[in-house]
Amino acid sequence: MARGRAPVSRKAQPGGAASPARQARGRVAHVSGAMAEDNVSRLLEGKGMAVLARRWRGQAGEIDLICQHGDCLVFVEVKQSSTHQQAAQRLNAAQQGRILRGALEYCESQGHAPWPAMRFDVALVDQRGRVEILEAAFDEPCP
Repeated sequence: MARGRAPVSRKAQPGGAASPARQARGRVAHVSGAMAEDNVSRLLEGKGMAVLARRWRGQAGEIDLICQHGDCLVFVEVKQSSTHQQAAQRLNAAQQGRILRGALEYCESQGHAPWPAMRFDVALVDQRGRVEILEAAFDEPCP
């Protein structure tokens, strides 16, 4: 790199706009994620859950799916990758904390007091669209 010149980011065009290629990848990822969430929603509804919210957004961040199963609120994070194992590796401790904070924020916004029974599931979606649900992936299951 020549002295006195700032490095050029591959992520953005001058002025901060994303490159057309990056914008296209973002659109594909958005559509792919929405399709995975649709697939997971249908599967959960088939198991008797009611989907209360999709892509619910609060101060803590976004929760992919919020469902009701009996007296239990189920917060579902959808992870998509080539394999279920790779998808599972994409959920880290920081995301778990964000989901937990978001769940408490959701309950507050809905007037749930005292806190209802809650469970945190992860839905793993592979490149073929197959879904594996990990119930109570990072908490205790509902009674």
